[in-house]
Amino acid sequence: MSIDDLPSAFSKLTSPQQALLQELRQNSARAVMLHELISEKLGLNATDHKCLDFLNRTGPVTAGQLAQLTGLTTGAVTSVIDRLEKAGYVVRDKDPDDRRRVVVKASPENAAQIAPLFESVMQSTIQIMSQYDEQETLLILGFMKQCNDMALAEMNKMKQSEP
Repeated sequence: MSIDDLPSAFSKLTSPQQALLQELRQNSARAVMLHELISEKLGLNATDHKCLDFLNRTGPVTAGQLAQLTGLTTGAVTSVIDRLEKAGYVVRDKDPDDRRRVVVKASPENAAQIAPLFESVMQSTIQIMSQYDEQETLLILGFMKQCNDMALAEMNKMKQSEP
């Protein structure tokens, strides 16, 4: 999609806002490609890799909770969990609080395999963040949280409008 294809609201943005919007799109595309490459190295597809990332950050969750976290349908999450379990990245276990429920958790062995792939990226990100003071960092953090919330809300809207 080119700038000409964007809504007329784009033309009402200031020049820095337009540039920021373009950089956000560029960042999104590059992040997708980076995670696709990492996924390939792990023998996963990008969706499975990012679901595994959610599990590594949140700890054990039910399939329904993982669907809420990711914005995926419960059916899609079940397929993701099946593939990750088959590949040895997750295990299903009884919920310690409710033995009738099953939780999914990342296998501890997977962290050792994944962490080295992110070491350079993490160091570079920390170096970039060190250029900003606390006030600027809090401003950027607020913006990022709003963008993440908006993305999940847009995903949920799209799911609701599906035939």
